[in-house]
Amino acid sequence: MSFRIREAAVKDCLALSRLMTQLLNREITENVMKDRLEFIARSPYDSLYVYEEDLKIMGTLGFRIRENIEDIGRYGEISVIVVEAEAKRKGIGRILMDYAEELANQHQCKGTWLVTGHGRVNEAHKFYKELGYQDTGVRFVKHF
Repeated sequence: MSFRIREAAVKDCLALSRLMTQLLNREITENVMKDRLEFIARSPYDSLYVYEEDLKIMGTLGFRIRENIEDIGRYGEISVIVVEAEAKRKGIGRILMDYAEELANQHQCKGTWLVTGHGRVNEAHKFYKELGYQDTGVRFVKHF
């Protein structure tokens, strides 16, 4: 088995749309993924990576640099992490989380954080806690 983590490209949009659909429980089309990649390309803070194993995309990681005025520093935010359903529990998520922490270190961040939904308590939340992440609050959102 050989794998690599690389920046996502337009050619990955079909695989990325499948992964994002799985994560969000609503259809994310290939065109929507193209729009998201264009948004990321314009952003100085956002990146999207794919985990590719034997030339097949098995996971993705969104990473963002966040300026934090509370303690005057940077944090790496894991904005997206998802692994193909059939590839779960094979260590890919851990590899992607380690990669995010390496990116945070490269950008002189004080740490990493992520936001996760209430519906992922049994699976994802347990995984994050095993990696040393702590539940520190709740995010509130108001849509316009």
